Amino acid sequence: MKKTKTKLSPVKIKGQTFYCVTWPKPGKGRNRQFFKNKSEAEEVLKQRLIEQQNYGIAAFALNERQRAEYLECSDKLAPFNATLRDAVEFYLPHLRATNRSCTAKELVAEILKAKGADGASKRYQSDLRSRLNQFAASFDGKPVAAITTSEIDNWLRSLANSKTEKPLAATTRNNFRRVLNVALNFARDRGYCVDNAAEKSAKAKAVETPAGILSVEETSRLLENAPESLVPYIAIGAFAGLRRAELERLDWKEVDLHEGLIEVTAKKAKSARRRFVQIKPNLLLWLQAYAQPCGPVTPCGYRKLLARARRAAGIRTWPNNALRHSFASYYLAHFKKAGAAELARELGHTNANLVFQHYFQLVKPTDGKRYWDIVPENRPAKIERLTKAA
Repeated sequence: MKKTKTKLSPVKIKGQTFYCVTWPKPGKGRNRQFFKNKSEAEEVLKQRLIEQQNYGIAAFALNERQRAEYLECSDKLAPFNATLRDAVEFYLPHLRATNRSCTAKELVAEILKAKGADGASKRYQSDLRSRLNQFAASFDGKPVAAITTSEIDNWLRSLANSKTEKPLAATTRNNFRRVLNVALNFARDRGYCVDNAAEKSAKAKAVETPAGILSVEETSRLLENAPESLVPYIAIGAFAGLRRAELERLDWKEVDLHEGLIEVTAKKAKSARRRFVQIKPNLLLWLQAYAQPCGPVTPCGYRKLLARARRAAGIRTWPNNALRHSFASYYLAHFKKAGAAELARELGHTNANLVFQHYFQLVKPTDGKRYWDIVPENRPAKIERLTKAA
């Protein structure tokens, strides 16, 4: 097959002379351009011959705009010692993710379905749903791949308490950020985005505050003023340190007074790990009168009962996780030989450093002894015997 040459030739069109510049196309065929002016045609011919000499026939595949764009992009990449191919390889994954991405609302529905299938607790799923639905409402219709870190930063900073309309506390805001990290890691693993935009978002500075606890007198008054059905709940929370959710699910068949152990099953534990908590001598005295073969330890409507008991005991301020934090603080102050490692196991923590960080030096040793001497009335001799036996 005869190859097309780059050349200039005069042609007659309707009796008028034009000058035609011909040059080859990549693959098959030819390009032609007509000029009335011969000098203009010769200039174009010269350019085509130079391009062909420098870049071969492939240069003719680009038009003037494309060649100009190529040169502009190459100049911008030159300071970074990068090529146009490098830029394309970097950008392609983002384009692919954008094409198969989903909206924030679709992502929330998918992750909740996945967490449910994976056996996540209802409480955890509820937390995800509550926080992520707010995220989905704010970014409604926008592909997850297109959400940027700066947009997430702005959204987190804009969050406010629905009642007071004040900005969220640092810890609450960081909880939203934590949940977003989970969601966008899920999206990245599914190929809906290239990067986790929440990962690089700003973390609010939370001021460390000591764990809130009840005084020895408040704990004693609370037990004295509690209705009988609520006494085991308060006593186990204060003297065994179970979490509120663990107490809500605790059954009497998991409370073994003979062995002196409370079993927190893996299904009911926050960490999904089974553990045993020792029943201290004073807790044993509180439970003996109420123990049952089986059935829930926590009575129905316990929140209202607890609120009444608190008012009757004169406790105006109820710290967060008051019973559990009181248990840990007084435990560390009194049972020094057991140490932080033993307390961490009782609490269901895997790291003893958390214990020191939150509970060390919150309570004086004298108050620690008084706390573990809180017993039902008219039983001082029995508690003394049990303490010695322990």
